[in-house]
Amino acid sequence: MDRFRNQIGVAARAARQIGAWRLLRTAAFLLLALLVARYGWQVPLLVDAERALYDARSAAAQPRVDQDGRIALVVYDDETLRVTGKRSPLDRAVLARALTQLDAMGAKAIGVDILIDQAQPEDPQLIAALRAMRTPVYLGFAGSATNADSVLDWQEGFMRRFQASLAPGNVHPGSVRIEADPDNVLRSWPTRPPGVPPLLSVAMYPRDARFADYTGSVKYRAPVSDERPVFAVLPIGLFGDADTAPLLRDQIAGRYVFVGAEIADTDQFDTPASRLTGRMTWGVEIHAAMLAQMLDGQFPRALPDWSLWLAALALVLLGGAIGARDQSSRAMATELIGSAILIVTLPWALERGGWDTQGVPMFGWMLGWLIAFVAVGAAARAVGSARRRFAQATLGRYLPVDVARQIIADPDRLTLQGEKREIYALFSDLEGFTKLSHRIPPETVATLLNRYLDLLSEVVLAHGGTLDKFVGDAVVAFWGAPIARADDADRAVRAAVALYQAGERFRAEVDPALPPVGRTRVGLHHGEAIVGNFGGEGRIQYTALGDSMNTAARLESANKPLSTTVLVSDSVVARTSLDIFRPMGRVTVRGRSTPIAVYEAVPDLDPTVRAQVTQAVGTFDAGDSNALDTLSVLSAKRPDDAALACLLTRLVAAGPGGHYALD
Repeated sequence: MDRFRNQIGVAARAARQIGAWRLLRTAAFLLLALLVARYGWQVPLLVDAERALYDARSAAAQPRVDQDGRIALVVYDDETLRVTGKRSPLDRAVLARALTQLDAMGAKAIGVDILIDQAQPEDPQLIAALRAMRTPVYLGFAGSATNADSVLDWQEGFMRRFQASLAPGNVHPGSVRIEADPDNVLRSWPTRPPGVPPLLSVAMYPRDARFADYTGSVKYRAPVSDERPVFAVLPIGLFGDADTAPLLRDQIAGRYVFVGAEIADTDQFDTPASRLTGRMTWGVEIHAAMLAQMLDGQFPRALPDWSLWLAALALVLLGGAIGARDQSSRAMATELIGSAILIVTLPWALERGGWDTQGVPMFGWMLGWLIAFVAVGAAARAVGSARRRFAQATLGRYLPVDVARQIIADPDRLTLQGEKREIYALFSDLEGFTKLSHRIPPETVATLLNRYLDLLSEVVLAHGGTLDKFVGDAVVAFWGAPIARADDADRAVRAAVALYQAGERFRAEVDPALPPVGRTRVGLHHGEAIVGNFGGEGRIQYTALGDSMNTAARLESANKPLSTTVLVSDSVVARTSLDIFRPMGRVTVRGRSTPIAVYEAVPDLDPTVRAQVTQAVGTFDAGDSNALDTLSVLSAKRPDDAALACLLTRLVAAGPGGHYALD
C-alpha cells in the first residue's frame, strides 16, 4: 500500500510539472494514436499501406508446393477461340464433348466456371451431355443483384431456367462470384448473398462446414518451380477427340476438375503475390486455390476484436513509455529498434502461425506507436528530469540496471536490505553439459550455453519469475519476491515444466555432429528465504538465501537417482491448483534430516495412470503391501517409464511409510 501511494505521488508530481494544458494535449494525441493503431484498415490512405504490408507478408508466408495432384484445370484458351471461331459465348459443343470425356475418365467432381446465360445452337448437345453425367457437376451461377456490371436480369433468368431443366440429375448450381478489393487484388473469399447457391468450390467439397460462410483470406500457394504450376492446366481442345482424350486419364481420374477460361484480358485478378511476381491469376485458378485451401484444412482464424484493441493499447503505451524514458542515445536506439522489430515481426509471426492477418493494422501500429512516442516524449522533456538523470548516473555505477530503474522510480527503495519471504525456489541443470564442454571447442561451448540460457531465461520471465543467477549451465530463479502473486505456485510449476520442455527443444536444435546434449532437470521447493540486495562494495545483487534454496538444489540433483526430470516437493503441491503430479515417495536430502515427500510433474501422462499411481502409493503407505502389485502391473505396461520402475524398487526397499536417503 505504501508503495502504491508513492507511485501515485510520483505521478502527481509529474502531472503538476507538465501542466494542465500540455497534459490535455498529450492525452488527445494518445487517444489519436490509439484510434490510428486500431483502425489502420479503415482510415483512407492508411488502408493502401495496410494492404501492401499484408500482401508482402502473405506472399512471404505462401508455402512452396509441387503440383497439386488433387485438382486439375481444363480451360478454354486463346487457341481454343481461334479453332472454334467463337469468343463470347464460348463454344458449348466443345464443353459438351469435354464433360463427356471427363465423366468417362473418373473425375471426382467437376466445377464449371462458365456462365450458361443465353441460348446457343449447341445447347441440345450440352443438355444431353449434362443429363448423362454420372460425375457430380456444379454449373456456374451469378446473380444480377450482385454482378450488375456483367449479368442482367434476363441472363440470370435464363441460367435459372437452364439449370432447372436438368433436374433431376447430377448437375447442381455453384456460385462463381468472387470479389476483389478496390485495387483489384483478390485477397478474400466472397460473401454469399441471400438466394445465391454455395460458392463453386464449397459446393464441390461440402464436407468442411466451416467454409460455408467463410469470408476470410484466401491462402494461396506458390509453385516450387515455374515449370510446374500449382495446378495442372489442360486445354479443353485436348478432350474433343474421343481417340486421344483417354490418354489424359491419369491427369483426371480421382481429381476435382475445374472447367473455365484462361483467355487474355478476361477474368484476371491480382493476388497478394502479384506485387512480387507481376503475374495475374485467372478466376478459375482462384476457385481451385479455395478448394485446395479447404482440402488442406487451412482455416485461418481471425483475431478477436478485443485482441486488436489490446495490441493497439499495448503499442501506444510502449511508444509512450519509451518516449517518457530519460536514457542514453544508445539505449534509446536499442528500444526503438526493438519496438520496430516487434511491430514488424508480430503480424508476420501471426500469419505464419495460421492466423488471418487481414485486418491486423501493422501500419496503424507503427504510426500509433510513433504518435505516442513523440507526444509523450515531448511532454517528458518538458518536465525537467535532472533528479532522475543524476540518480541514474550514480546508481548505475554499482547496481544492476533493472534494480537501478526500480529505485529511480521509487527513491524510498534506496535502502538496501533483506527481508524474510515465502518463495518458490527453482534450480535447473543441464545433464552432462560439463562433460560435453570438455569435448567441443570453447567457442562452441559459449554459443550453446548462451542459446540455452537465453531459452530458459525467457521461460522464467514469461512465467513471472525472478532470475536469481546462472551457475554454469544451471539457472536459479524464484517466485514470491520482490512481488508476490496469488498464483505464484501455479506459475512456478508451469515454469518448471516449461524449462524441461525448452531443454528438449534445445537438444533437438543442437547440431547432430556434436556430442548429444542431456536432459534439463528441475527441482522446485517452497519455503522461507531471506530476499534482498546483497553483495560487497561495488557489486550488489538481488538474490535469495536460505534453506529453501538449498532444498530446491537438492531436489534438482535428486532427479538423477530417481530417473525423473521435474521434481517438486510436497510443500509446492499443497499450494498449487494444478493436478499434474504423481508421487515419487519420500526422500531425505543432504542437509535435511526430515524426509520430504516428492512428486514428479508429468502433464503429458494419462490422468488415469497418475490417479492409479497416487492411489497405489497412498494405499501402500497405509500398510497394504498388495498395492505394490498394482504398481508392478503399471510399470510392466510402461517399460520405458524408468521413474515408475525406480519408485517401485524404492518402495519395496523402504517399506510402508519409509523413505529413501539420497547422497
